[in-house]
Amino acid sequence: MRFFVGMFALLGCLVTVPASAQKNEAAAPAVRATPPLTTDTQNLLLLDLSTGGRVTIWLRPDVAPLMVERIKTLTRQHFYDGLAFHRVIDGFMAQGGDPKGDGTGGSTLPDVKAEFNYLPHVRGAVSAARSDKEDSANSQFFIVFQPRLSLDKKYTVFGRVIDGMQYVDAIERGEPPANPSRIVHAYIAADNPPAYIAGPPAPALGAPVTLPGTATGSNAAKPKLAPAARKAPVKKAPAKK
Repeated sequence: MRFFVGMFALLGCLVTVPASAQKNEAAAPAVRATPPLTTDTQNLLLLDLSTGGRVTIWLRPDVAPLMVERIKTLTRQHFYDGLAFHRVIDGFMAQGGDPKGDGTGGSTLPDVKAEFNYLPHVRGAVSAARSDKEDSANSQFFIVFQPRLSLDKKYTVFGRVIDGMQYVDAIERGEPPANPSRIVHAYIAADNPPAYIAGPPAPALGAPVTLPGTATGSNAAKPKLAPAARKAPVKKAPAKK
């Protein structure tokens, strides 16, 4: 009985609201926070890539403050220096930020709550990789080669490449790449980083080997799958459709 009383009281309140007020309230757009300027060095992430140059990423704390803060924290800890882009799909995206290099790793910090927002997954968008659990973003991210709007509001876009996209385009493809491209150094522009310095060439890799005692059967650790992937390890961008 209490439920019905509550419903009737609510209906009575709705009836007394003027139609014009209801219309104006429905039409009022959601207030969006003001994004930082593209010249705000506190919100510019610089990635010096082994592909030959520096990439500048405009961070967006107005829509993804938690993920932006995580990226800044890890960058200032030199977490990303030397890490490979371990999953790179032509026409789709390049994924990195995993210290293990296989898509199953992350930082020692807690996972970040999802911050799905209105920014689209267009060329140059930088988005947080995650597993099938929405609140599982940590250190991994992916940079979009070509628009993939089907990912919008399913993954947290927290920035966009505004300079040096040609160095992103040059990242070695593969899942994983045979000779992966790497982040030589990562900086926040406000920290007065040095000019770009190319890293040493990566050594050629031989044929894969299986070490004695390495788990290869049902007892081996198996990564979780991304929502639409069913092939990709944890902390992943979705699979190409």
